[in-house]
Amino acid sequence: MKGGHRKPSKSEANEPSSYGPGSNVVVSHASRGSLVPSSQSPVTATPPPPPMGSVEPLPLFRDVPVSERQTLFLRKLQNCCFQFDFTDTIKNAREKEIKRQTLLELVDFIQSGSSKISESCQEEMIKMVSVNIFRCLPPASHENTGQEPADPEEEEPYLEPSWPHLQLVYELLLRYIVSTDTDTKVAKRYIDHSFVLKLLDLFDSEDPREREYLKTILHRIYGKFMVHRPFIRKAINNIFYRFIYETERHSGIGELLEILGSIINGFALPMKEEHKLFLVRVLIPLHKPKPIAIYHQQLSYCIVQFVEKDYKLADTVIRGLLKYWPVTNCTKENLFLGELEEVLEATQPVEFQRCMVPLFQQIGRCLNSSHFQVAERALFLWNNEHIVGLIAQNRSVILPIIYPALEKNIQSHWNQAVHGLTANIKKMFMEMDPELFEECQRQYEEKQAKSKEVEEQRQFTWKRLAEAAAERDGVGGEDHMVTS
Repeated sequence: MKGGHRKPSKSEANEPSSYGPGSNVVVSHASRGSLVPSSQSPVTATPPPPPMGSVEPLPLFRDVPVSERQTLFLRKLQNCCFQFDFTDTIKNAREKEIKRQTLLELVDFIQSGSSKISESCQEEMIKMVSVNIFRCLPPASHENTGQEPADPEEEEPYLEPSWPHLQLVYELLLRYIVSTDTDTKVAKRYIDHSFVLKLLDLFDSEDPREREYLKTILHRIYGKFMVHRPFIRKAINNIFYRFIYETERHSGIGELLEILGSIINGFALPMKEEHKLFLVRVLIPLHKPKPIAIYHQQLSYCIVQFVEKDYKLADTVIRGLLKYWPVTNCTKENLFLGELEEVLEATQPVEFQRCMVPLFQQIGRCLNSSHFQVAERALFLWNNEHIVGLIAQNRSVILPIIYPALEKNIQSHWNQAVHGLTANIKKMFMEMDPELFEECQRQYEEKQAKSKEVEEQRQFTWKRLAEAAAERDGVGGEDHMVTS
């Protein structure tokens, strides 16, 4: 799952999908609000913790006959349907430990596969899981203080106090889903659309450990429950739409993109129109939000997957990057340049020619950036053999566009490293096509001379206007004295 590199089976790639914003899936994402119960599978209120001393440990599975293990399984599930206050480490300490040990036993029981659990046990298990994991997420730190949200990269991650129990509940759910004994026809009655939506709500958890489990579990659900696939994609898209156009705050964008990276990897060719719409309506606009640095690696992977699968999308992607190109954010600009290089690596000459004029106009602006890291990153594009090959094939168009930027760097850029890299690129063009280079140099010098002439004429005109104004004021002053 790391980096979203898992390759799904062909069956995953061929099922129908829909990425349009007109989908009829509604996801409730009130800011860290309570999870809204669904009519499909109502979630009962969380039971209060049991009185002190009322919870007693139950026998181990191995200590009871096989015929009684299903009943014992249900009793252990009921023992785990209570939540405890983890802000107070001393309170209910004995009961907390009993629950933790019981959860460990349940995980081992499911993992061992020694006894196939009945349908009623499966239903009760999903209810127990729901009671424990579906909860109100705590407000983000900036929501508590009322201050402007800080940079998410600089914030300390929030760690869920109840994680000793939550982790085991997530592990139990994961083992149940991946178990070969789990019949999807039965399980889908309990792991339904309502359950999936509530799982997606939890992706906004600030605890990275919880998001990692959620990512793995949702990915496994997507792989095992084919009936849920279109629904899961639509629901994820709705999270992205709200993030892009409303909040720009969500903790789980990177993890959701990792899941989608694996899905995109398995798309069948020719690519469906719905998938292309997903690229245009969701992935490209995800370059707009300010906190892109947090999820850019996963986003870039998804984008490059599209271009590698269908090279004709390169023009769409590059123009999309240019549309959202940052103006004043140098860190973001560096990320864009890195992604651009990866996209150009997968770009074929025909698609390159379609967008090379606006592309190199933007690269020229990057070359002259006063932020030396941006200028350097743009110059490093010439270290890529594939990109140099594309430039060489289209040098008659590209060199006239960027020659002025190269000359400006040589004459006035403050950074010596940028100065040296620019000189190397000028030399590369000179050796590539001496005649074209000389022609660009001549045109540049002519343009500079003309600009100088225009500037001198402007200064001369202003000087004459100033003299005429002074002369008029002088004459006006004398007339006024005579009259008086």
